[in-house]
Amino acid sequence: MSDQNPNLGEAAGIFMAGLSPEERGTGQREIHRFIRWFGRDRPFAGLNASEIANYAEQSSSSDTEYARKLAVVRAFLSYARKKGWSKTNLAVHLKAKKAKAKSGSSSAKEPREVISLTREGYARLQNELNELQNQRQEAIDEIRKAAADKDFRENAPLQAARERRGMLEGRIMELEATLKSAVTIDEERRDTQRVDVSSSFILTDIERGTETRYTLVGPGEADPAKGRISNVSPIGKAVVGKKQDEIVEIEAPAGNRRFKLKQIEK
Repeated sequence: MSDQNPNLGEAAGIFMAGLSPEERGTGQREIHRFIRWFGRDRPFAGLNASEIANYAEQSSSSDTEYARKLAVVRAFLSYARKKGWSKTNLAVHLKAKKAKAKSGSSSAKEPREVISLTREGYARLQNELNELQNQRQEAIDEIRKAAADKDFRENAPLQAARERRGMLEGRIMELEATLKSAVTIDEERRDTQRVDVSSSFILTDIERGTETRYTLVGPGEADPAKGRISNVSPIGKAVVGKKQDEIVEIEAPAGNRRFKLKQIEK
């Protein structure tokens, strides 16, 4: 990781490591949702104002926790500006929209977010979590060793050790939250005619005529550079459950775009 250009997952780990246990507990879920939306491997510097505004628009204003959740992400974005990860304060573009009237009791709990993973993907994330948990003591020892130098103002090794611990703890919390919400997919009993996790498909841009191949995966398996997109990303949400030749509308910073689903493969 470059200290001045972390990806979103690394940035979130550093941010959350600096919070109190109480703040971390209340903010962890929403920070992870934000990271999954854009992809944990995306460089923080690559985010732009229109994407942040669109994220706020897609959030549910009818949720009684809506304002608090956006406040958590806003604090994260402000922190990133102070760290120099972003040239502008993206937090100002995360504006809450007016809440709509909500029927029923306002004390009802928010439904648990379900994340679909293949058995292979679940096992890979579990193995990563086990490995990182085993690295905890090593990270603690690094901090203790670096802290032996009492001049904290010039102690670059101590700062590096703390940031490594922060990224480690942040990733552990992210993996724990993902696995807690995950359900594994029964590969043999799935509807092979509809897009689901592990499906490969082609999207044809109706207006431009261009075609792009994607593979739909769980949040912890996404790699946009290789065409592996998360089922909680804007594209993933639009295509999941759809059949071949259906028209889907996908929201983008420049406006909604219409695509045709082609060649679904399992």
